[in-house]
Amino acid sequence: MIRKLAGVLATLLVTSFVIFGASYAAPGDPVTFLAGGKENLTPEYLAAVRAQYHLDDPFLVQFGRWLGDAVTGDLGRSTQYNDQVGDLLAARLPSTLGLVAYAAVLFVVFGIALGVLAAVRGGRTDAAVVAGTTFATSVPPFVVATVLISLFGVRLGWFPVMGGGSLWHLTLPAVTLALGALAIISRVTRQAMVEQRELDHVTVARASGLAERLIVVRHVFRGALGPIVTMCGLVTAGMLAGTVTVETAFGLSGIGSLLVNAINTHDFPVTQAVLLLMVTAYILVTTLVELVQPLIDPRARRST
Repeated sequence: MIRKLAGVLATLLVTSFVIFGASYAAPGDPVTFLAGGKENLTPEYLAAVRAQYHLDDPFLVQFGRWLGDAVTGDLGRSTQYNDQVGDLLAARLPSTLGLVAYAAVLFVVFGIALGVLAAVRGGRTDAAVVAGTTFATSVPPFVVATVLISLFGVRLGWFPVMGGGSLWHLTLPAVTLALGALAIISRVTRQAMVEQRELDHVTVARASGLAERLIVVRHVFRGALGPIVTMCGLVTAGMLAGTVTVETAFGLSGIGSLLVNAINTHDFPVTQAVLLLMVTAYILVTTLVELVQPLIDPRARRST
C-alpha cells in the first residue's frame, strides 16, 4: 500500500511538472498574456507584471511555488475572467460531473448488455454487435454530436441542443460521450464471456444439467466481471478529457469548454488547473480500480 501511494504521488509530481512546463513553453511571452494582451505596454508595467507573477525567478522555484499553492487549494487567478480559478472550477465542475455520470450509466448498462447478448447468442447477433461497435468507435465525437443535433434537436425537436444543466439537456451530450465507450465495454464484455465459456468449470456445470441461464449468470458472467469492471473504471476515468469536444459542441458550461477557452486566450492559470484536475482524477480513479480489482477477480487476488 505504501509503495502504491508513493507511486501515485510520484506520478502526480511528474505530471504536474509537465503541465506547468508545457504552459510556459507556449509561443509568445507569458508577460503579454498575463497583462491581458494590452498593446503599448511600458517597461515599468511589464516589470511589475513579472514581479507579481515571479517570472524572473528560476523555473524550478516558480514550479515549486505553483505546486505548493495548488496543494493548499490556491490555483491562482484567471487572466481572462479576473476571478479565482478555484471558483471557476467549482461553478463548472457539477455540470461536467453530471455529464460524465450520465454517460457512464449509459455505456455501462448498454455496453454490458450488448456484450452479453453477443456472447450468449452468437451467430448473426454476435456479428451485428461487432459490426455496430466497430462503426461506433470509428466515428469521431464531433461528427456524432453534429448528427444528433441535426436529427433529434433541429429536425425532430425532441431534445434541446444548447446549454442547460437538466437531465433532458444532458441526454444528447451524454449519448455522444458514451457511444465510443459503449463500443469498448461491449467488446470487452463479449471477449471476457467467450473466454469464460471455454473453461472447465463451465463445462462441468453444463454437463451436470444446470440450466443455461444459471450457467451464464453464476459462472460465465461472474467470472468475466473482473476485466469488465476494470475497463469500466478506466473508461470513466478518461471521460473528463472527452468532455472537451462534447461540451464545446453542445454549448455546455463545464470544465471541458472552460479548458478550450483558456487555451484559446492563453489563460495559463485556468489551463494548468483544469489539466491538473483531469490528470489527478484519472490517476485516482485508476488507482481505485486497481485496489478494487482483487476483491472482484480471484485471479488478481491470487497474483496480489
